[in-house]
Amino acid sequence: MPPDIPIDTARRLEAALEAVRRAAAEALRRFDDPTLAVRSKADRSPVTEADIATETILRETLLGGFPHDAFLGEETGSAAGTSGYEWIVDPIDGTKSFIRGVPLWATLVACRRQGRGVVGVIAIPALDELVYAAAGGGAWHVRRGGEPRRARVSTRPTLGESLCCTSDFTSFGNRPDAAAGDQARRQLEEAGGILRTWGDGYGYLLVATGRADVMIDPLLNPWDAAAVETVIVEAGGRFTNWQGRPRIDSGDGLATNGLVHDAVLGLLRS
Repeated sequence: MPPDIPIDTARRLEAALEAVRRAAAEALRRFDDPTLAVRSKADRSPVTEADIATETILRETLLGGFPHDAFLGEETGSAAGTSGYEWIVDPIDGTKSFIRGVPLWATLVACRRQGRGVVGVIAIPALDELVYAAAGGGAWHVRRGGEPRRARVSTRPTLGESLCCTSDFTSFGNRPDAAAGDQARRQLEEAGGILRTWGDGYGYLLVATGRADVMIDPLLNPWDAAAVETVIVEAGGRFTNWQGRPRIDSGDGLATNGLVHDAVLGLLRS
């Protein structure tokens, strides 16, 4: 556990890591299964029985330990609480990758207290890699079962040197203002050093560990953003919406090493 964090935070971080461990085992059991049934939700995004089963484990583990906490999950909805704490989870962030056998999907778990992030976990089960963070305790990186090492963002100072990630460049044109979204994409392509679609939770993990410098999402839900916000901030970076505000509920998101954040925001606003 990170040193010098409040006992309530430490207990919830421990619970989050245990919930992710259990959920990852279930998701991996179903990963790359050619018989896995896939259906479309109302928004046409895919969902599988693996998503439901994994979120059920997260929900039962977290609320089993903290029955008075609130809960919000992508697949199973919300539950009210009275403690002031809320869990926000995405069981398989990157379901499109999951159903194609691509290992870059994530399990995201966040805990927030009165609207502020206190715990965040980004796990990439198929790569045996995760980053976790607690408010005031820094971010920590674990690979292949090794010892936790401090996670820190990069120190690259310019956008022209940066590795920029996104989940899907075509989604820039799916924003309410499609023309502005496409313009932002073109400007980022021109200004960025290297652009890759290593997206979803994996892109944010890359920023938190200094391997990428920018992760940008034109379309983002609270369960996609809650965990990564805490991780990025505790790794020394910056997470905001496209207007530069530190919010997880604006429908878009930007994470950077902090040094190039204003430069990216300038492109998005121009």
